[in-house]
Amino acid sequence: MLAASGTIAAGALVAGLITVPSAMADGTTAAQRADRTGAAAKDSAEARGVRQAAARAADKGVAWKDCPKDWGFDKPIQCGYVTVPVDYAHPRGRTIDIAVNRARNTGGAEARQGSLVYNPGGPGGSGMRFPTRVTTGNPLWTKTAKAYDFVGFDPRGVGHSAPISCMDPQEFVKAPKADPVPDDEADKRAQRKLAREYADGCAERSGDMLPHMTTPNTARDLDVVRAALGDRKLNYLGVSYGTYLGAVYATLFPDHVRRMVVDSVVNPSREKIWYQANLDQDVAFETRWNDWKDWVAANDATYGIGDTPEKVQAQWEKLRAAAKKEPLGGVVGPAELLSFFQGAPYYDSSWAPTAATWSEYLKGDEQALVDAAAPDMSDTAGNASSENGNAVYTAVECTDAKWPRSWSRWNRDSERLHADYPFLTWSNAWMNLPCATWPAKQQRPVDVATHKGLPPVLIVQSERDAATPYEGAVELHERLKGSRLVTERDAGSHGVTGLENACVNKRVDTYLLKGTTDRRDVTCEPHAVPEPEKASESAGARKAAADLPRLP
Repeated sequence: MLAASGTIAAGALVAGLITVPSAMADGTTAAQRADRTGAAAKDSAEARGVRQAAARAADKGVAWKDCPKDWGFDKPIQCGYVTVPVDYAHPRGRTIDIAVNRARNTGGAEARQGSLVYNPGGPGGSGMRFPTRVTTGNPLWTKTAKAYDFVGFDPRGVGHSAPISCMDPQEFVKAPKADPVPDDEADKRAQRKLAREYADGCAERSGDMLPHMTTPNTARDLDVVRAALGDRKLNYLGVSYGTYLGAVYATLFPDHVRRMVVDSVVNPSREKIWYQANLDQDVAFETRWNDWKDWVAANDATYGIGDTPEKVQAQWEKLRAAAKKEPLGGVVGPAELLSFFQGAPYYDSSWAPTAATWSEYLKGDEQALVDAAAPDMSDTAGNASSENGNAVYTAVECTDAKWPRSWSRWNRDSERLHADYPFLTWSNAWMNLPCATWPAKQQRPVDVATHKGLPPVLIVQSERDAATPYEGAVELHERLKGSRLVTERDAGSHGVTGLENACVNKRVDTYLLKGTTDRRDVTCEPHAVPEPEKASESAGARKAAADLPRLP
């Protein structure tokens, strides 16, 4: 999954975040060294390959058509493909097609400012639902939709863009999985075996793509998509992992950026990508899990789970133990419970549905929890999508950076963190452990930095985000000179731009429509705390909880 620990006080959000370039030992400044690095990157084989691919894409454009019926997008959304090289160092070699779709801007030719391209994160997420924000009249985006075509795409390896796979999708979702928290060394050996087998499966089923499944290559694809759209410069909205994709794009193609909004920021430090980022995330998830327990306890009159956070935690441990002894409904064990309950630390929108479903279980309705947490083995397409998403997540993170090969390092770090942060630590370790035996060459992450031509970037972040903790936004803000940081204080939902908060929404609209930001960083009050849902609303709560994004 994605990044870090601790909450930074609101008073520290503005001061001291933009650093003055300091002199290096050779007398150059950091900015000068960054420009040299950027110049070298422009002369690389990959850079030349991007220019060639982009020129071809600009000439060809996108052959927009009605979307295939099985893609699930009705008129007026249109779909098409953009051809990109698998290996940019050899741009005339093997190619793949990147699936794109769009909803045209609603304000007519006079209002149009180009395309706004979206990535929702992952790695492994599809951005192709983004145009539905126009067609469904999402009120948060009506102003921006007047000026921009909303463009989504499946990144390389995802969905309709040469999808990769690491194992049979039905086997991937088969329940119940083992308890992520090991009881003994035998449990650890079993999980290590599964991780090795998964990495081997990636090589067997998708080995020819693995060396090319990297964030820099996806950023290069993004530049080719920009050219195919007919845009001289890119307008971009990236959330979660999409912020790291945006940061890498801004580093590789600074003078191709027109407007860029990054929301819920991955820490771009080379030292964080990706092993340390995941360890940091274990700490941050515990913090947000505790926030949710506080809320559940405060609303005990509605849910009856426990009137203190300690009692809520005790109920959670009791539930996990029961599911471990005998999976609920024969299919929901501790792993499935965690997959469902971790939605609460991710999104405020799942606080009430998750609590309502749990409350029904405690009142004797086990089926409510089974329906919400169990995988649907009959959903062949959905299971294939889930397996594909996990395969891309693993391929990109494992190939982007070097990971520890020593099991003793993984074991030591996980044991240490689990002692104080037990909610996610072992589950996160097992999810990423295939990277310890990864069969493709692991690369060195891009050194994210400001290069000549980069305009101001708008950074949006909640202060208590579990998946991409606040320090990542601060780090990116320091690295991108002239960027502006908008912080949602005392909030923790992942994906701030999708929430109703006038302080945030107004600044996103102003930036995208006019290109202007506040003169200083801004701290916004939090969006409204979720209201508890009564038992009579529990059917809707179950559906809402079941519809939340499932995490790899």
